[in-house]
Amino acid sequence: MSHAPAIRTRGRPLATAEQDVRASLLDAALVRFAERGIAATSMAQIAKQAGVTPAMVHYYFSNRDRLLDALVEERVAPLIEQVWTATDDEVADPRLLLQGVIARMIAGVASRPWLPPLWIGEILNESGLLRARLFARLPLPRLRALAESLGALQARGDLHPDINPQLVFVSVLGLAMLPFAAAGQQRRLPIGLTLEPDAVARHATALLLHGLRPAPR
Repeated sequence: MSHAPAIRTRGRPLATAEQDVRASLLDAALVRFAERGIAATSMAQIAKQAGVTPAMVHYYFSNRDRLLDALVEERVAPLIEQVWTATDDEVADPRLLLQGVIARMIAGVASRPWLPPLWIGEILNESGLLRARLFARLPLPRLRALAESLGALQARGDLHPDINPQLVFVSVLGLAMLPFAAAGQQRRLPIGLTLEPDAVARHATALLLHGLRPAPR
């Protein structure tokens, strides 16, 4: 029978100490996956990154599939919920909702440097090992409601006629994620590019909302 490793720290409850170790293993896995890709990362490498034995990784997650499930459930899903938690004003106006979604998404991506490379390699890539897990967590009702609200604006003449409401969130995702995903290459360009989250959010908001304006009458 498998037993938990002796990890208790003096003065700390065992359950809290185990939660800390588990969280550190998730952090280590995210670092390794972002750097090398999931398929190229072994449980032993995650253990080395975390400074523990491979047995401890297997104790907490059993296998890679359970580890990936935990990563999506505990690290990615909360961000999705945070991004889509709208204020009352945002619920009433899809343009305000877009502005809020952009700000929250960029803040979340900027504080999670592992997310952009995983988004490129493990979600956008058809063979990515997080793709199906992430797609299963997409807030489809919220995405549909946003597209329908934008379509209603368009029908009233309050949205540019060339805008496709179904593609607006795809544009938001690109505006929020790509600057950070390509950060290493962008810093090599002699154009004084800034990746401050507030600046990226202002740029994305201005670009998108100006593009949504109705055509001149």
